[in-house]
Amino acid sequence: MVKISPASSADVTAAALLAIRKDMLRFAELQLRDAHAAEDVVQDAVEAALRSTSAFSGRASLKTWVFAILKNKIADHLRQHKHTAPLSSLAGDEDEWGQKLEALFNDKGFWRPEMRPAPWPDPEESLSNQQFWRVFEACLDHLPAHIARIFMMREFLGFDSAEICEQLGLTLRNCHVILHRARVRLRGCLGEGWGQSRGS
Repeated sequence: MVKISPASSADVTAAALLAIRKDMLRFAELQLRDAHAAEDVVQDAVEAALRSTSAFSGRASLKTWVFAILKNKIADHLRQHKHTAPLSSLAGDEDEWGQKLEALFNDKGFWRPEMRPAPWPDPEESLSNQQFWRVFEACLDHLPAHIARIFMMREFLGFDSAEICEQLGLTLRNCHVILHRARVRLRGCLGEGWGQSRGS
C-alpha cells in the first residue's frame, strides 16, 4: 500500500492519485459488487479530488482525504441505484456461526471466562500506529465478502442499519447478526495479529 504524507494542495496530482487508485478500486468493488460501477465511482472521486485541490489542507494524508470523497461517491451511488442482493447470497454459514457465537457466552449473555477476549493495547497508541491499520486492513480482507460489505457500509460509509436493510433486502435482525459477526471476527483476527503478538 502506498503511503502519501500530508502536505498541501500541490500534492494532489494525477500521479499521486494514481498511486492509491488500486486501493480505491478494491474498496469500491467490495461495496458495489460491480467492476464497471466501481470504476465509475473511482473515476468520479479522482476527478472531484483534482477539481478541489484547494480543499486539501494537508491536515490528513492524501489517501484519507481522497477516501472521504470516494466514500461519499459510493454512498450516493448506492442510494441512487438501490442495489439489492438476494438474501440467500448473504446468509453464508449462519448455522455454524450461530453455534460458535452461542459457545462464547453463558446463559445470561456474559462472556464465558475461557472465551473472554484478551485485553487490547492502549487505544490511542494503537490508533497512532500505522502497523495497526495494516493488520486491520488484512483482517478486513479476510472477512467473507458479504460480511465485510455490510460492516463497511455501517462503519466506513456511515449507513444506518435501516438503510443497509433497505439496500440489501435484509431484516434488521439479520443485519445486526452480520454486523456482530464482523466485529467478533475482526476482534479475533486483531487479537491474533496485533494485541497478542505484541504481548497484550
